This record gives sequence, structure tokens and C-alpha cells, in this order.
Amino acid sequence: MMNNYRIERVVLDDLERLIPLFDEYRVFYGAASDREGARAFLADRLKLNESVILMVVEGKGDEKRARGFTQLYPSFSSVTMERLWILNDLFVTAEIRGQGLGAMLLESARDYAVSTNTKGLSLTTMTENVGAQRLYETHGYIRDDEFFTYNLFF
Repeated sequence: MMNNYRIERVVLDDLERLIPLFDEYRVFYGAASDREGARAFLADRLKLNESVILMVVEGKGDEKRARGFTQLYPSFSSVTMERLWILNDLFVTAEIRGQGLGAMLLESARDYAVSTNTKGLSLTTMTENVGAQRLYETHGYIRDDEFFTYNLFF
């Protein structure tokens, strides 16, 4: 089954394939569906080179479908004076979860981070998302018990 799937880096031509999946991801986290907003947001990230989006696809040509994605944002560590990537989004469509596609995306994100000579990857997840926590820990991510996260949202 895994042979049917591959990872591709998203370019603007892939946007229409990604929008429904990105919208599903946002709805999963409690946001209202907004495909036009998703289109504008993702187009801006890609046009401005503000993120790297990797997607799991199956099929070719007109039959190509996005089945999962991860979005990485660049950041930096002042202490180590190195670039790092924030793994901000990771999502696999509900009907095919449990088939290893999340693991494929994590490995691809890792490979990308290594290929860009960065310090590593950082991510956050909801405390209730135990399944995701297990996946991350299986892939070597270590939960930070040393620092607290604070937010100031407007």
C-alpha cells in the first residue's frame, strides 16, 4: 500500500490539490471552513518563500491527490546561532490514517532539515493529542519539560 504514496514539495501549481486538505486540517483544530482564506494564506506562504510544504500524494497527472502534508516555517536559535525549522502543521486525511503516512511526512521533514544544514526541528501539539505524541516520540522527538510556552495573541 505504501508504494502508492510519495512525498512531493508543494509548488504553486499544487495549490488546488492542497487546499481541501489544509481546510480539513483547520476544521480538525476547531476553525471554520474557509477555502478562499486557505488559498490566499498558502499562496502567500509559497510566493514569499515563508514556508516549505511537503505533501503525501497518490496518483499522477489529473488523478494526483494530496493525502497528507506538513508545513515547515524557518526560525533561528540565538543561543546556538543556527537555523532551525518549526514543524507547524502535520496532517493526514482521516480515511487513511494509521497507514504510516504521518511517519513518511516526519521522515521527509527530517531529511529536509538535515539537507538544509539546520539545528533541527521543533514542534508543539495539543496535550490531548496522544496519538500524535506517540508518533513524534517514536521518531525521536523529545518532549520539553524544561521550558514553558507563553503566547501573546491579538
